[in-house]
Amino acid sequence: MSVVNVSLQVIPVVAEERIYPVVDKVIEYIQASGVKYEVGPMETTMEGELDKLLDIVKMAQEICVEQGAARVVSIVKIDYKAEGVTMNEKTYKYRK
Repeated sequence: MSVVNVSLQVIPVVAEERIYPVVDKVIEYIQASGVKYEVGPMETTMEGELDKLLDIVKMAQEICVEQGAARVVSIVKIDYKAEGVTMNEKTYKYRK
């Protein structure tokens, strides 16, 4: 399967002061997964095989619940094309 991009925004339903610590746990998991990723102010974008990235999305929900979220709202975006798509091809001209 080709390389795809998946963007994930998790919104854990926890007390406001707990939002960032819970999201940090999800980002730590993404880091440990070994996939290429970039953290943005509203979402984290990952690059890799679709099945692996979707497994990460599923685990992100579980991590939020394990961290005390009563509910998790997630927004997922997938950019797929048969020949593959990379984050670099979309953003290289904007990098300093």
